[in-house]
Amino acid sequence: MSFSDLGLSEKVLQAVTTAGYTEPTPIQAQAIPHVLARRDVLGIAQTGTGKTAAFTLPMLTLLETGRARARMPRTLILEPTRELAAQVEESFERYGTNHKLNVALIIGGVSFADQDAKLTRGTDVLIATPGRLLDHFERGKLLLTGVELLVIDEADRMLDMGFIPDIERIVKMVPFTRQTLFFSATMPPEIERLADMFLHTPQRIEVARPSSAATTITQRLVATPGEDHAKRDRLRRLIRAEESLTNGIIFCNRKRDVATLQKSLVSHGFDAVALHGDMDQRARMAALDGFRNGETSLLVASDVAARGLDIPAVSHVFNFDIPRHPEDYVHRIGRTGRAGRSGAAFTLITPDDERSLGAIETLIGQPIPWLDGDLSSLPASDAEPRSRHRGRAGDGRRKASDRGGKEGRERSEGRERSEGRERSEGRERSESRHRSAPRSAAPAAPKPEQSRRDEAPRRSTQRPERDEADHDTPVGLGSHVPAFLLRAPTVKRER
Repeated sequence: MSFSDLGLSEKVLQAVTTAGYTEPTPIQAQAIPHVLARRDVLGIAQTGTGKTAAFTLPMLTLLETGRARARMPRTLILEPTRELAAQVEESFERYGTNHKLNVALIIGGVSFADQDAKLTRGTDVLIATPGRLLDHFERGKLLLTGVELLVIDEADRMLDMGFIPDIERIVKMVPFTRQTLFFSATMPPEIERLADMFLHTPQRIEVARPSSAATTITQRLVATPGEDHAKRDRLRRLIRAEESLTNGIIFCNRKRDVATLQKSLVSHGFDAVALHGDMDQRARMAALDGFRNGETSLLVASDVAARGLDIPAVSHVFNFDIPRHPEDYVHRIGRTGRAGRSGAAFTLITPDDERSLGAIETLIGQPIPWLDGDLSSLPASDAEPRSRHRGRAGDGRRKASDRGGKEGRERSEGRERSEGRERSEGRERSESRHRSAPRSAAPAAPKPEQSRRDEAPRRSTQRPERDEADHDTPVGLGSHVPAFLLRAPTVKRER
């Protein structure tokens, strides 16, 4: 089958040919005819399947008739992150070279005035993140009553980021008669509920299971001690040992770990940039562009980069932290081994990660080989899981139980000396009570709990922007959480 068999217009076919594509991917071949027939579509496809073109190409054909009106977009595409929204805009620019359509990108980190000017001129295609879209609507700068086609992309990602209440509100603003295209990599119960609510007799298209990874990816596990400095050292040795590495993405679970790891790599002579949610839009796009263009060989990122971003020819993926959710493992390593290319994916595993590893291997249906020895090959002191409650007292008890020999004798002698001092001090206190002159009180020592509170660093009160999913305790893709529990009115909306 070729693109000419799908019913696309001549202008679109010319643009596709110019871009160098000859055959549609499975999701494109199945979805495009239904979109052109004005049917609702439920698409289940993981990243790298050509999903973006599956809705941009037929949309360009449908938009060849009609014209846009001021502040009333004809079509609306909702994306969970700024980077994904910007990538969809690039897709319209690539395939819409023969069209004279107005495309507006409404995301945070960009001037409201510039975006208002685009909306005022009239918009054929409006690409937006939910928070900024609602900001424009609440300012009275946008009407959604003219939307003919609505695209909800990366729906499970929206769920993971807490955007579902915003999505439900936006859907109520568009006409009931609109056409809806709904795409998701996974279908947890909450996403199934939304699909039933938003779609009318949809055509269900599923082209790949979310648990499948490309066969061109070589996957390996790397046994690593749990301490952060040891993990960073193991990662550096691993990168240096990979002679075939041309570029690589390194994934961390938390934004603050992204920044710390990137600085550590740079200090050891590696060419690395960071990508996380606390960066402003200009810095984020500069980091992505530098990595895409080959100016930077290593991109340290949170899961904001795990899905949907078009970063071609990535040779390696390194999971510095094992993903919190098994599905994210597939999406992360899917950044390499694309379009038939070979790739390599390494995951650092500590003794605390065995349960998460088991969930991943259950999902993908196969064990992942170890690179050079499993966790049992680690030294005995490193192979024990760390305490989940790592306070000063907890660490002291753990270390005390692990050590022996000389340190044990020293502690025993120390306890004996301490007990002797306590008995001596007890006798002195007993004798002092019989003395007529009271002894001046010594300054009270701070309680251990108070000391620990005083020494603990204060947590930052700054809230992250809402277009990121890399919180310390995010709502997981597999968590069956009702929509009303996902509302977070105190979270700052993306601006």
